[in-house]
Amino acid sequence: MAKIKLNKTATKAPKNWDKDATKKKLAVIQSELDELQNLLYAEGKHSILVVLQGMDASGKDGLIRDVFGCMNPQGVQVTSFKVPTPEELSHDFLWRIHEHAPAKGMIQVFNRSHYEDVLVTRVHRLIDDKTALKRMAAINDFEKLLTEHNNTHIIKLYMHVSREEQLTRLKERMSIPQKMWKYNAKDIEESQLWDTYMSYYEDVFNKCNTPEWNIIPADQNWYKSYLVAKLLRDAMVSLKMKYPGMKK
Repeated sequence: MAKIKLNKTATKAPKNWDKDATKKKLAVIQSELDELQNLLYAEGKHSILVVLQGMDASGKDGLIRDVFGCMNPQGVQVTSFKVPTPEELSHDFLWRIHEHAPAKGMIQVFNRSHYEDVLVTRVHRLIDDKTALKRMAAINDFEKLLTEHNNTHIIKLYMHVSREEQLTRLKERMSIPQKMWKYNAKDIEESQLWDTYMSYYEDVFNKCNTPEWNIIPADQNWYKSYLVAKLLRDAMVSLKMKYPGMKK
């Protein structure tokens, strides 16, 4: 496939896209997802791993609430990977990731993921390019393992927010009381490294693209949530799941 260039990729819905109609479609899909998640759990033959990446303030948390909040919480797990602990650093970089891979019947969301280990680490020069290439090869093998040996369907999502919208949202965290709890002074510092992050994200998209990445326009929350919900719904329908019969 052609190389992904983020500066040439839209961050908003197409012009004249119907917002109200899209919200109605999202509501219908949310109802479908509730039933599909129940079916996934009951059949117990497949698992879903949603890999969620994006810059600060790209709307990852809101997306999880909008798309996965409609499902039975017993069948959905969300894990966020922060700065590695000393114990985690004493192992290979995927050690802490693998234990959170989804069991059959489950949906697992990685809110930031194993890709942080080839993104943040490169931006801040904690690893060199040679190590990054080795890690990306290991990630490809890891995702292949999950896909082939646990029937895990991996959906990789990049929340593509514009730099202007990101700065607007970061400033809101300093002025809107309901958002102040999200404020982190380092987020502004990280935003100054935008071009470097974009470069390394593009490298990830082009070297770790099986399963392929979905670049989600994220400047408008209603459009972002609709696109992701539709992707997830379509992926689950494609599994052609069936309820098991009564146990004998």
